[in-house]
Amino acid sequence: MQRIYKHPENKPHEFFGLITVSPHMLDLFEIVRRAARSEAAVLIRGESGTGKEHIAKALHELSPRSNKGFNAINCATLTPELLASELFGHVKGAFTGAIRDRKGLFQTAHQGTIFLDEVAEIPLDIQARLLRVIQEQTFIPLGGTDPVSVDVRIISATHQSLREAVQQRRFRNDLMYRIRVVPIFIPRLAEREGDVEALTWYFIDEFNRQGHRQIEGIRRDAMELLLEHEWPGNVRELRNVIEYAFAIGEGPILEIGCMTPELRGEAPTPTQPFGQNHAERDQILDALARSNGRKSEAADLLGMSRSTLWRKMREHHLIT
Repeated sequence: MQRIYKHPENKPHEFFGLITVSPHMLDLFEIVRRAARSEAAVLIRGESGTGKEHIAKALHELSPRSNKGFNAINCATLTPELLASELFGHVKGAFTGAIRDRKGLFQTAHQGTIFLDEVAEIPLDIQARLLRVIQEQTFIPLGGTDPVSVDVRIISATHQSLREAVQQRRFRNDLMYRIRVVPIFIPRLAEREGDVEALTWYFIDEFNRQGHRQIEGIRRDAMELLLEHEWPGNVRELRNVIEYAFAIGEGPILEIGCMTPELRGEAPTPTQPFGQNHAERDQILDALARSNGRKSEAADLLGMSRSTLWRKMREHHLIT
């Protein structure tokens, strides 16, 4: 008879929504506490699903600006015109549909913090405007003529290397150094010692509280499968797997049969990894079909952020 893993007695550490038992992550939290005390710009680097926005919120909440606004924007999900409008605001008549003056995120975050997620996706012309905000603490709304002064701390995040983006001339070198004063690297879930098991039980507890099903143990082969998986979608993917198991399985024991098809080896083979031409396009279409077109759910099934899904859909001409 297979061993059944029971709920561990030790509770994991919780830090602004991040759950861990990993010494590496605890060291990272200390860096965040120290960086939060200063006004230095912070660049958070990490794969999709590692918790970049949680770290950004922690930096704000632990800072002297905590009683002011925290404005977040995903720079990969908007057209250049809309992104510029969201960041800097616009005056009436600046473009079609601008029927009234509108303050941008920089202005509404005055004396607070602005979080620029997927900062590497910002177009070069908007990068120049962003650099001016950092250097001069002023900007001009779209269609306007009068500069607006702001006092904002900038926290950015990306899943890719800004240095490579600079070498490819997709990102300004001077802007990189301005926003990357304090770099913070979030490790992949697979690199966080003990966290796969700890987070598995954390999510089991979460879904147990919903009352649909009560899981009391995990069969050994199921636990081994969880521990051996590489988790390309990181924490987000793990939560999705446990939610799937709750929905599909029955009884108080989590078994291998209620794991997602991907974990059971029904995903594309290593010779046809995710991210290659038609295979990637087919997987996106399959995920959209399984989620009835709901892109947030499709992104979770694929182990990526919604912004990454949107970008890949544009690359495969699934949207215009």
